[in-house]
Amino acid sequence: MRIRIVGAGAMGRGIAQWAAVAGHTVELADVRQEAVGEAVVFVQRMLERAAQKQRMTDEAAGAASARLLPVDSPAAPGDDVGLVIEAVREDLATKTGLFRQLEDILPAGTVFATNTSSLPVTQIASGLLDPSRLCGLHFFNPVPLMKIVEVIPGALTRPEIPRTLVELVRATGHAAVVASDTPGFLINHVGRGLITEAFALLEESVSDTTGIDRIARDVLGLRMGPFELMDLTGLDVTAAVTDSIWQGFRHSDRLRPSYLAPNRVAAGLHGRKTGRGFYAYGPGTPAPADLPEQPVTGDPDRPVWVAGEGRDGDTLRTVLSESGAALERASAPSEQALVLCPVWGTTVASAIAEGGLPAERTLGVDPLSLTVRRRVLAMTLASDGTAVRDARAVLARAAGGAEAVPVSVVRDTAGSVAQRVLASIISVAASVAERSLAAPGDIDLAVTAGLGYPVGPLAWGDRIGARRLLALQEGLHRSTGDPRYRPTRWVTERAHLGLPLTEPGAVPPGADA
Repeated sequence: MRIRIVGAGAMGRGIAQWAAVAGHTVELADVRQEAVGEAVVFVQRMLERAAQKQRMTDEAAGAASARLLPVDSPAAPGDDVGLVIEAVREDLATKTGLFRQLEDILPAGTVFATNTSSLPVTQIASGLLDPSRLCGLHFFNPVPLMKIVEVIPGALTRPEIPRTLVELVRATGHAAVVASDTPGFLINHVGRGLITEAFALLEESVSDTTGIDRIARDVLGLRMGPFELMDLTGLDVTAAVTDSIWQGFRHSDRLRPSYLAPNRVAAGLHGRKTGRGFYAYGPGTPAPADLPEQPVTGDPDRPVWVAGEGRDGDTLRTVLSESGAALERASAPSEQALVLCPVWGTTVASAIAEGGLPAERTLGVDPLSLTVRRRVLAMTLASDGTAVRDARAVLARAAGGAEAVPVSVVRDTAGSVAQRVLASIISVAASVAERSLAAPGDIDLAVTAGLGYPVGPLAWGDRIGARRLLALQEGLHRSTGDPRYRPTRWVTERAHLGLPLTEPGAVPPGADA
């Protein structure tokens, strides 16, 4: 296929490389002719580098380079152009004006695709004589490495166009997902679950940015913690996207932005690009993941009694027993014992009140942290300092004399840090699914490929179990009263029916699939 790419900036260059490597003839255009030449040279260098690193042969790199054709104008005639991909600046009038101009020059059968990341596809198409020929085709930077593309039909897009674009993308080795023309489309929308909850935890002083990031990496298995991620993408960009999606969904509680972001943006604390964000950057400064942890100073041999029965209590007892902890098995704790209480969707304080437990030496443990590389200990307002230090030392012990397990200490909150973050990630994804904004499989594929999560949010929920996840959502909602934590219909129905979260469900007769 002959593809014309309009816009020779970072995204246009990446899309040009993607298309040329896939075997397509690529016309590259820009209103600045010198930008086209610079882009062609840049892509050719990237192809040469790929050949040097043996990611492709010299012959393949040369052939791809030969398929790059600079054109004099975005509106140059082109009877054989099958697809135009626009990658110009994020401005509605600019994008609509470009396509309107191309409409007068290119054949009626040429498909128009916009790489917009934030503007409604339908609004861009509305300025055309034939809005049915335009569809969203949203790539992510860097295009050759980010192997995921969102295909976004507008309200009037012809049905065959999204199917054609999905096939085109998949034939290149990239993954394609179909998303509705809604604020944030799919990946940016679902990504708000992590960002908004991380800020909520920071607002409540449950932990600091380093502590939240450590738990996100080591307990949930994310490649980067949320604040480390915002420093990478730029808080100015993240805050603008978050505000836009929240406003677009009419101030949805589940997508509520933080009051902390605007002042940080105004102060220039944008992250790596400004040298300072949630972390400092520069020569000699450690990476966020390499920051030193507070040393363990408590007594690891202090006796421990575990409160609570069921799976979480049994798992905690097993972990403590295998590590050689002085575990008490009596029906009540001794006067010297620490009391460790696994909590799920509730607070340690409520467990203390319900169980009549000694407040000064009862601490919470997040069950999600028991079988991973970091354990999370929750202290209350009544916690004795010595008890906190000793409990941390007890939990740091590993089985068989292995290296100590890092332990994060956080303030008591319903569900603790990891549970709240995970519940938010899954809840936002579930709200996308229940509104039919994307298919369950596309949601999980988009998140793993686009955000790098270890598993898709709906599949992640299935690992937890729909009933247990519903109990977490109900506990968070009941404990906080905040509507952002209300249980989703998607989870509630599947918990009641015994179905997995990844199950699309039956469609009523006559309804659109």
